[in-house]
Amino acid sequence: MQRVEPQDFSRVLSSMCTKPHPAAREAAEEFLATNPGDPGTYETVSELEKEAVDMLGTVTGLPNPAGYITSGGTEANIQAVRIARNRADTDRPNMVAPDSAHFSFNKAADILNVELRTTPTDADHRADPDAVAQAVDEDTVVVVGVAGSTEYGRVDPIPELADIANEVDALCHVDAAWGGFVLPFTDHRWHFGHADVDTMTIDPHKMGQAAIPSGGLVTHSKSLLDELAVETPYLESKSQATLTGTRSGAGVASAVAAMDALWPVGYREQYHESMANAEWLADRLAARGHDVVEPELPIVAADMSMPVTEDLRRRGWRVTKTGAGEMRVVCMPHVTRSMLRSFVAELDWF
Repeated sequence: MQRVEPQDFSRVLSSMCTKPHPAAREAAEEFLATNPGDPGTYETVSELEKEAVDMLGTVTGLPNPAGYITSGGTEANIQAVRIARNRADTDRPNMVAPDSAHFSFNKAADILNVELRTTPTDADHRADPDAVAQAVDEDTVVVVGVAGSTEYGRVDPIPELADIANEVDALCHVDAAWGGFVLPFTDHRWHFGHADVDTMTIDPHKMGQAAIPSGGLVTHSKSLLDELAVETPYLESKSQATLTGTRSGAGVASAVAAMDALWPVGYREQYHESMANAEWLADRLAARGHDVVEPELPIVAADMSMPVTEDLRRRGWRVTKTGAGEMRVVCMPHVTRSMLRSFVAELDWF
């Protein structure tokens, strides 16, 4: 069979995944055949997973975290809703999330039979606490906040959302799948140390530069994680809280290797470089007459006609659109200033 080469990243501008750090790639290959889903047998990778969760706790302001390495943000978000549903005493559970929440919450609603109530965002694409407060009731099991939204990189007012959740005895879940590895170097209030957050999604395989699949679910309480547990009588370990059973240890080992190599200095440097690139691109697009959504984190959205976007794709640029129709560029670690200069130069041909 002819050898097929993987996707070249040299013109990928809208992905929230990136090239893994060399140490993360090496660790992923080394642990590819191990199974953290059977910790009694695969003890080494099981210990590594505990280390990975501890490191995620450090990133998210949480001493003594509980959690595990997931396949990605979708699994972590589904599991967070499952924790909230299983914990609650209601036959009509609902969750409240802003319009900016990831589509994985639609999947969670469908799989778990939990009503999804979405609330409008404000003029700057953040959750509106007043709208959230009007949407919750005695059957609300979880209030969702986003820390680094997929389309605009916005951070919801997490402390206010956590307070609303507390008022109705619901959990507060923060989806920081993409934003979690850049927000520690900002002034945003988004994590366990800033608010009464119960569960959080944070993905090492995004800005954390681990290999795919390496997501993360973190919670402050083992008792919350135990809401997911099922018996596993034929394994050496007798219960399992993960959604999948067999998992590759590649994601676990890769996450540890990436965080060992980059936390905190490397991630801080990368954040400043990515943010500078986003601001540079936003300035260049604005100078060319485009309406630009000012980047708060390293995501740039700008009005761009559909024919232009389609032409860019024909030229090999991987760009996507927001729900409102703006072109969207995510300044991931592989997106260099040279790459953006080439992109802007091609825009000038239109």
